[in-house]
Amino acid sequence: MESFIIEGGHHLKGTITPQGAKNEALQVICATLLTNEPVRIKNIPDILDVNNLIKLLADTGVKVTRNSRNDYTFQSDELNLDYLDSIEFVKKCSALRGSVLMIGPLLGRFGKATVAKPGGDKIGRRRLDTHFLGFKNLGAHFVKDEERDVFQIKAQQLNGCYMLLDEASVTGTANIVMAAVCAKGTTTIYNAACEPYLQQLCKLLNSMGANITGIGSNLLTIEGVEKLHGAEHTILPDMIEVGSFIGMAAMIGDGIRIKNVSLKNLGIIPDAFRRLGVKIEAEGDDLFIPKQEHYVVDSFIDGTIMTLADAPWPGLTPDLLSVLLVVATQARGTVLIHQKMFESRLFFTDKLIDMGAQIILCDPHRAVVVGHDRNITLRAGRMTSPDIRAGIALLIAAMSANGTSRIANIAQIDRGYEDIEHRLNSLGACIKRVDD
Repeated sequence: MESFIIEGGHHLKGTITPQGAKNEALQVICATLLTNEPVRIKNIPDILDVNNLIKLLADTGVKVTRNSRNDYTFQSDELNLDYLDSIEFVKKCSALRGSVLMIGPLLGRFGKATVAKPGGDKIGRRRLDTHFLGFKNLGAHFVKDEERDVFQIKAQQLNGCYMLLDEASVTGTANIVMAAVCAKGTTTIYNAACEPYLQQLCKLLNSMGANITGIGSNLLTIEGVEKLHGAEHTILPDMIEVGSFIGMAAMIGDGIRIKNVSLKNLGIIPDAFRRLGVKIEAEGDDLFIPKQEHYVVDSFIDGTIMTLADAPWPGLTPDLLSVLLVVATQARGTVLIHQKMFESRLFFTDKLIDMGAQIILCDPHRAVVVGHDRNITLRAGRMTSPDIRAGIALLIAAMSANGTSRIANIAQIDRGYEDIEHRLNSLGACIKRVDD
C-alpha cells in the first residue's frame, strides 16, 4: 500500500494537459476483441485500471504491441477460449470492473462469455441488469454456475431487435452495442446512453466496418454485419480530469491553463463550476482559470439555493460531484449537492468535516455545503481514499489545507489519474508518494 504526503498551502501555476479518457479507453480496448485484425488506439491513459485491462486481454491471447507509452496495437486473432472460462480468468475479472465490457464483444463474436461480479469503486450498488436484459433481448441465455458463483452467457445466433433500456447505462449501452454489431438483422436501442465515450466507441466500431446510426442521440440503430476489420482510433481528453483541474485551479490556482480539452465534448461541466462562481475563460480548445480571491455561488432565478445534481448526458456527470463539493467549501454561499446515482459516494464528506468544512450530510444522496469564503482554511488531516473521484477530491482539499496531510489507499487515485503527483508538482504542489 502507498500513501500521499501533501504539504498544503502551495499555489499552482502553469499549463497542464489532460490524459486520455479512462472510461472511453476501457470501452474501445474491449472493442478490439471483435476482430482478428490489428486495431491501433492512441492517447491511452497510463493508469492502473486501463493497464490491468490490457494485461487481462494479453492473458486471454490478445497480441498487445506497445508502440509508445500511450499508443497500443491490439490483435485478437488467437484467443484462448478455454482460458476465458477458467477460474483464474474469472478471479481476475472479479477484481476489475472494466472487465465487464469484455462480455459484449465476446458474446457477439464467439457466442459465449463468462460473467463474474466485477470489482471497482466502493460507491454503492452498480447493477448489471441493463447489460443482461439487453443480451437476453438479442437472444442470449444464462446458466448459473453455482460452484464458481458465475454466469455463463451463450447464444448460437444473436438476432437484432427493438429494446427500450430500463436506464441509460453507459457501460450497459456499450456492451449491448458491441454484442449487436455482428448480430443478424437490425437492433434498435432506445434510451441509450449518449456520452462522448459512447459516441467515440460507435465511431470506432463504424471505422471497423459496423453500421451504427443515431450516434450522439438516445436512439441507436445498428445494422448487423458479418465481420469487422482493423482500424485506428484516438481517445478524447478525459473530461473528469479536466473538471478536476478546474477545481484545483479555483481553490489553489494562481492562473492555470488546461490544454487541448476538446471543449465541445465537455458539455455542461464548465457551466457547473461557473455556477459556483469559478471564472473560466475558453481560448480556442484551451481553458484558462485565473486566480480568484473569492468566488460566489449563484442562486436560481427565483432566489432559491443552488443545487448541483448528476444526470445522464448531456446532464452533469456524477464523477465530478465530489470535486464540485470540495470547491464549494471555499466559495461564498451555500449549495446543495445531490448525488442521485450512487448511495455511498458522499460518505467521504466526513473527512472534509474533520478538516473544518461546513457540510451537512442530509442522507446518502444529498449534502449541503456552506462555503467558508476563504475566511477559514481547511485543516490538514489523515484520510483514506475510498474511490477514484473522492480520492482526487481529498487530494484537492489537502493541497488547500494548512499543514501536512496524508492520504492512504492511493491506488484508488492511480486507477484514474496518470502520474498525478508529478504533474501537479510541476505546477507547484508538494506531494510525495511513500510506502506504508
